[in-house]
Amino acid sequence: MSCAMVLSKEITLKGHEHESKPTFNFESYMVQKAISINQALDAAIPFKGHHNKIQEAMRYSLLAGGKRARPVLCIAACELVGGTESIAMPAACAIEMIHTMSLIHDDLPCMDNDDLRRGRPSSHKVFGEAVAVLTGDALLALAFDHITSVSTMGVPPTRVVHAIKVLAKSVGHEGLAAGQVADISSEGLSVSDIGLEQLEFIHLHKTAALFEGTVAVGAILGGGSNEEIEKLRRFARNIGLLFQVVDDILDVTKSAQELGKTAGKDLVADKITYPKLMGIDKSREFAEKLNKEAQDSLSGFDSVKAAPLFAIANYIAHRQN
Repeated sequence: MSCAMVLSKEITLKGHEHESKPTFNFESYMVQKAISINQALDAAIPFKGHHNKIQEAMRYSLLAGGKRARPVLCIAACELVGGTESIAMPAACAIEMIHTMSLIHDDLPCMDNDDLRRGRPSSHKVFGEAVAVLTGDALLALAFDHITSVSTMGVPPTRVVHAIKVLAKSVGHEGLAAGQVADISSEGLSVSDIGLEQLEFIHLHKTAALFEGTVAVGAILGGGSNEEIEKLRRFARNIGLLFQVVDDILDVTKSAQELGKTAGKDLVADKITYPKLMGIDKSREFAEKLNKEAQDSLSGFDSVKAAPLFAIANYIAHRQN
């Protein structure tokens, strides 16, 4: 199934496949949310001229496009528990800043050494390695500054502090950074040296932790209950791992032109991936299992309000780049 087909498909609400129910237009939803997010990101770092190199580099990577899946998830989680897009938007932008930071750093020669990102030269190829490192640092700092603006919207300070703590944990030594270190350490190891449990540890931290932080932050700011937040955390852990399994499959089945980034780089770096450990067919079966478990985690939520999350899970499972 192509990416275009996934995006344009109208999705029947889960649990009502045999009833005459309204469908959810995923393409329209994603386009509308992406426009709002891109406008907010543009406003967060206004252009002040090419003389300001660090700002230019931040905008170059942050506004380069992309799926905006994480900020959309943050907004969808917030709206699901009774919040609004405007309440979620500062956090959604902060999450995209953090995600962009991780991509800039991931592409560096000392990390994954990738010259292509989102269909154009990576930050370090345009601005140099030193500026790329500092650009990622600046985006990370701005993210936590930016999320505090939600405190002017009537959100209780306790919720804001809780959201910041959850987001920080998802990025630091218990989250994304831990996974990245474990990933680097696994390079060159054979299949006999690393098993499924260690591979899962890498990607639950490197990829799924930020997904989990994303929906938790949205739900916290939206006033979700502890039970609702925990359900959404389970959902996000599954789609975060799903995202990585699909990413590993695409890395060995698609071209650089189709992906918008270098294809086959995990093979070149001699990394352990799901296809290398399980094979392509078993990896696809595992992806289907993760998608089902993710959607089962949404049981009990209003099916209409949860429709964007069901659709995003299906999109991640069937994406082609």
